[in-house]
Amino acid sequence: MAINKVVNKSTKSHGAMRNVLEYVLRDEKIKEQYVYISGPYAGETINYDEVYQTWLQEKRLWDKDSGRMYAHYIMSFHKDENITPAEVLELCQLYAERFFPGHQYVISVHQDKDHLHGHIVVNSVSYIDGQKLHQTKHDLERQKEFTNDLCRERGLTVAEKGHHFDGSLIEQGEISAWSKDKYNLLINDSKKSFVADCAIALLEVIPHSASREEFISGMAQRGWSVQWEEKRKHIVFQNENGNKVRDTNIEKTFAGLEVNKEALTHEFERQNEIRHTKSDIIRIGNDTADVRDDRKSECPDTAALIREIRADISDSRSQSRAVIRSENQSVTDNQQSVTREAERRLEEQRRAREQERAREARKRAHQHSGPSL
Repeated sequence: MAINKVVNKSTKSHGAMRNVLEYVLRDEKIKEQYVYISGPYAGETINYDEVYQTWLQEKRLWDKDSGRMYAHYIMSFHKDENITPAEVLELCQLYAERFFPGHQYVISVHQDKDHLHGHIVVNSVSYIDGQKLHQTKHDLERQKEFTNDLCRERGLTVAEKGHHFDGSLIEQGEISAWSKDKYNLLINDSKKSFVADCAIALLEVIPHSASREEFISGMAQRGWSVQWEEKRKHIVFQNENGNKVRDTNIEKTFAGLEVNKEALTHEFERQNEIRHTKSDIIRIGNDTADVRDDRKSECPDTAALIREIRADISDSRSQSRAVIRSENQSVTDNQQSVTREAERRLEEQRRAREQERAREARKRAHQHSGPSL
């Protein structure tokens, strides 16, 4: 039975990418070193820091060193599944080759728990074309079907909703996942113990905690002190009656409820990111409202400015028309003056010709009337 899980934690920082690579490649978790790396990588061994530096260089090469840094997937198998670490690695490789071609990825098979599970961490930037990885709900459904097909081909158990690994129905009241249904079952269970009380408090506090301090404060308000010390591996919860519950006890009693240091830290980061996102949305909304108010307050001045500009344009046009009229009148006057001058000259020429003809006529008349010889 293979269960696909997408780890929805903060993935938008270099530190987060470095931490997840360090986690999946820890020696105590990959006891037999079933690991695999795909894409450009020059290291002689698979070292988390070298992988981190290589992926960082690839992002900067494509100028994509921002936003989502990586994607993290887990393929988990039931503790009673007849499968080896080598087979888990093979299935994870087939899965990654199918859905993340052109991306660098690291696969590691963890053997630190009673069930085998493979981690797949993918660089969000493709080393082929620089495109970023995008996953939709439809993609996740296709990945689930692909995993089920792989299991069928190898004679492995296929996960079926509402059924145990052996195929039996999950009876009402059983706790099998961290969800609202589980919470309702816990608070209505007449046989609940202080362990269940602790789980209820955790389910109420974790979704509203974005830091260890908020988490500890929230548990204290519900009557549980939290012993979270750097030098100690486990977290211990203690109620007002002195009853103590270790994080591992919670996780074993309520499958899927992860309350260890690492899981909680990642959850705090996710909650913090959600808060920042909501804050950004509110800020953008307020900024938009402020811009609208500013525009409203500027409207009278803007209208007055428009009227002034229009008046200037109208005056300019009137002045232009006056100039044109003046120029046209000047041209007309000039033309009339030229015409009159031409007429005057023609008149003078006519008179001069008439005077010349008169002189010629008198001269001829004088010649004819003279004494004869």
